[in-house]
Amino acid sequence: MAKIKITQVKSSIGSTSHQKKVLESLGLKKLNRPIVHEATPQIMGMVDKMRHLISVEEVK
Repeated sequence: MAKIKITQVKSSIGSTSHQKKVLESLGLKKLNRPIVHEATPQIMGMVDKMRHLISVEEVK
């Protein structure tokens, strides 16, 4: 399974509580700190919901 690197690039201030919980479940705690996850359907669904706050790169 492919791996992806997720980095939060925008603040969660002003986001809904649901969006903040999604960021927390992805493991994103601070800006510009990358987290590596497997590209499972569950993770990709969360990434699609938070596309406006994060950047995603494929790890080789």
